Amino acid sequence: MNILTMTNLTFREAWRKKIFWLALVLGIAFLILFGIGFYYIYQEVMQHSRNGLGGPAARNILRHEISGVFLILGLFAVNFLIVMMSALTSVDSVSGEISSHTIQTIATKPIRRWEIIGGKLLGQTIMLMVYVAFMAGGLIFEVYLLTGYLPPHILPGLSLMLLEGLIVFSITTLGGVYFSTLANGVLVFMLYGIAFAGSWVEQIGAVMQSEAALQVGILASLIMPSEAMWRMASDLMQPALVRQQAFPLINLYSKPSAAMVIYAAIYMAVLIALALRQFNKRDL
Repeated sequence: MNILTMTNLTFREAWRKKIFWLALVLGIAFLILFGIGFYYIYQEVMQHSRNGLGGPAARNILRHEISGVFLILGLFAVNFLIVMMSALTSVDSVSGEISSHTIQTIATKPIRRWEIIGGKLLGQTIMLMVYVAFMAGGLIFEVYLLTGYLPPHILPGLSLMLLEGLIVFSITTLGGVYFSTLANGVLVFMLYGIAFAGSWVEQIGAVMQSEAALQVGILASLIMPSEAMWRMASDLMQPALVRQQAFPLINLYSKPSAAMVIYAAIYMAVLIALALRQFNKRDL
């Protein structure tokens, strides 16, 4: 019951800070802009294909490829927004209340400390699920309405994108116990930068057949496994034919294994356990 109370307080805090409205309005603006751009590009490409020599079967394959490529590009942007939203909405959740001494008011109530962290994480997780469903699900639905195309493996793909956001939550929660809000923000964005850069080093290393570069990329994924979750999600949701083409932003030349998902879950659980342990010991 105390966890649900903290979850409710997390919702109210997000409402008070106008996070819901900003995410809703700007999310709708993103979907409208993507839809308009995609519609005109799609119509232009299909017009060229009708003027070409290809028959209905070839045009149908082209339609799937174009839709799949643009959908993955749109999800690439949504994935970045998910990481940013996860970091920005949680970075001061613990550290901000510690520095403002608000946490003292909560901790003096008949509530255990682990319930404070647990309630905050539950509230943030529910909000993240709604955001992923709204943005990524909305983008997929939009492409379906315009072209009739649905990507494969939607649920596993969206689940991996959700896991990426949860990894960010686990870092900001642990960082919030140890550091100030600013230092916590630096921590999570620098770790994301390492994962992002390591991902490209790994892909380029795979193309160049450089074992050292591959190992650097894998090490970056072990330090921060969030980007590996997005790469697995994009690989699952792209059409089979697109995987055989050379699209640098989309194709994977070095794919994370299924064991990386298990590692990411353990990584997240360990960080949360460390955050709970340190928060219980901390002098508030």
